[in-house]
Amino acid sequence: MPHVSIDSVIFGYHDQQLRILLLRWRGLEGWGLPGGFIRRREPLSQAAHRILQERTGLEDLFLQQFHVFGDTPYRVRERSPEEFIEKYGLDIGHDNWLFERTLSIGYFALVDYSKVTVRTDFFTDAYQWWEVGEIPPLLFDQNEEVEKALATLRLQIYHQPIGYNLLPEKFTIPEIHSLYETILGKELDQRNFSKKLLALGLIRKLDERRAIGPHRSPYLYQFEKEAYEEALKQGIVHTY
Repeated sequence: MPHVSIDSVIFGYHDQQLRILLLRWRGLEGWGLPGGFIRRREPLSQAAHRILQERTGLEDLFLQQFHVFGDTPYRVRERSPEEFIEKYGLDIGHDNWLFERTLSIGYFALVDYSKVTVRTDFFTDAYQWWEVGEIPPLLFDQNEEVEKALATLRLQIYHQPIGYNLLPEKFTIPEIHSLYETILGKELDQRNFSKKLLALGLIRKLDERRAIGPHRSPYLYQFEKEAYEEALKQGIVHTY
């Protein structure tokens, strides 16, 4: 579909850092968000999932539409067929739809960093995970997209399965506590935080420990997915 694209802000969590996946665009010498176009007979949500699967190799991702961007009049920098021939080897005419104004529908995704297999596409030649506080100047208006996605993520942290999607299947209390502090950018009392999770039945203590050093073997926990999702629907988690 001409004039409408999808941009994806892909959040991953690693080494107590919230990171975003960026791709380097061939010919533009700049970084941008993974994205793509919508096929003419493709449902919008299906297109978003397809694009994310193509970029990360993952299926059944948590994916949330968060905004439509179109205030920048022209979101494609190359405005001449000559540039497309030089940079991409594409011979297209002056009236091609790629030279027209494009609106972008923003989605954010939450992924297990360790399971992602990043794939570039025709227009990109490299990728990198960037910590949210160190995002470089991006192409077009995509810095605005990242800021809006992060603000939406923080607003929805108590109403969406964010912890479930960013942590591995088994985790320690300090790990989930650190995740929520990292996303919110503020300190949370760890003792009250873990007590509330356990009291609500959102996580379950396992008979397993993780050996992380001499005399340090914290217990592992798992999400109780059904209870977690029900609590999120009710807004219960907002009592931290």
